[in-house]
Amino acid sequence: MTIGAIIIGDEILSGKRVDRHFAKMAELLAARGLRLAWVDYLGDDRQRLTTTFSRSLADGEIVFSFGGIGNTPDDHTRQAAAAALGVELVLHPEAELEIRRRFGDEVTAERLLLGTFPRGVDIIPNPFNRIPGFRVHDHHFLPGFPQMAHPMAEWALDTFYSPLFDRQPRIEKAFLLSGPNCYESALLDLMEHIVATFPALRLFSLPSIGEAGERRHLELGVEGDPALVDQAMAAIREEVERREIVWRWRP
Repeated sequence: MTIGAIIIGDEILSGKRVDRHFAKMAELLAARGLRLAWVDYLGDDRQRLTTTFSRSLADGEIVFSFGGIGNTPDDHTRQAAAAALGVELVLHPEAELEIRRRFGDEVTAERLLLGTFPRGVDIIPNPFNRIPGFRVHDHHFLPGFPQMAHPMAEWALDTFYSPLFDRQPRIEKAFLLSGPNCYESALLDLMEHIVATFPALRLFSLPSIGEAGERRHLELGVEGDPALVDQAMAAIREEVERREIVWRWRP
């Protein structure tokens, strides 16, 4: 199962706020031996959100959606999720209980809207202020506030997906290659050989270009099981030395 993230908010797309969800999700997943397959950034557009949720629900992916589950007119996530699922919005009894515990005698109909979710979902507890998110079909709908959303995402990972965790250490090593023959297309055959020989590793190639457009160096490396990484790096080193390419270890 692939894991994706949907990050919602006009304020992020306009640059008024800086997204903090992508980096945190990458961190949480990496600590569990997992990684994101894709990230979508979307504005507060109900139709576009509905289309996106319909696609990801049909694909059967694990998805973490951040933002837009409030009760103001510019929040559309709850309504879009309901439309994608083909169900109506209802006040979730567990969400209602959490909201009443949070506000006590100050609970209002407007505050109860925060617990109005698509019919049939489960809640995700919010340790920050007790206003829950919700989950359905491996989709997790969380607030936009990082201090709320990130503990909720971590709880969902540990509660529902621990069988997917790979606690074995993964490392990354790379060479910085320089010289006239260190461009990517010249090394394509070497890269394809490494990928074919070590399919469990992730190979990466990152060219570096200076301000004037000149090629500075090529970062070439692999990530994965330490023993396989060392074998792959030895194979890369042997070949680049055969081709008389200057190399050094990436710091």
